[in-house]
Amino acid sequence: MISVLIVDDHALVRMGIRRLLEDQSDMNVVAEAEDGETALLLVKKHNPNVILLDMKMPGIDGWEVTRRLTKSHPKTKVIAVTAMRFESTLPSRILQLGAMGYIAKESCAEEMAAAVRKVHQGQRYLSAEIAQQLAIDSLQEQTDTPFDLLSEREMQVMLMITRGMTVAEISERLFLSSKTVNGYRYRMFEKLHIRNDVELTYLAMKFGLIEQPDLVAQTADE
Repeated sequence: MISVLIVDDHALVRMGIRRLLEDQSDMNVVAEAEDGETALLLVKKHNPNVILLDMKMPGIDGWEVTRRLTKSHPKTKVIAVTAMRFESTLPSRILQLGAMGYIAKESCAEEMAAAVRKVHQGQRYLSAEIAQQLAIDSLQEQTDTPFDLLSEREMQVMLMITRGMTVAEISERLFLSSKTVNGYRYRMFEKLHIRNDVELTYLAMKFGLIEQPDLVAQTADE
């Protein structure tokens, strides 16, 4: 029996995924979490085989959860579940971080079950659309983006900034000092040849790392 932990900040999404997996005779949903902090606690309690992890959550996001679990629970396999656009940069970086799979929230029951089984066996799984896009990009040799220059931590800070989070909020969520967060921030600016958070957000949107609603939400907050 494959034990599964579902992590998503939307109750309806968790309910839908649970119902999909409960129909599988070889799977058992041991728990659900609505945020990264709870997810880390439940992993310690239940030690699940596979985690279906939303990458975009308030608080500790899926990037940080994946990074921590790769070190603390390497036998627990992470599948990134996302509604973000399928751009080559994000799946590649998430897999480099330690995730074993990358699928969409809209995946059908058969695909989600297949992903869980394959990852549980120690194999990587990518949705067909993502795998196809990665293959096309590889053939066209167009996979390089400015964001390839960023470290995993810089990439995480970048995504948090483009969601409108302040330096103080980021430092609290990642247990880092404001000075350290600003250090990552200014190194990003230097690597990407930009000057401020607005240009960072525009660049991230240009390369498909965030969707336009994020930019609109950030502008509205300002």
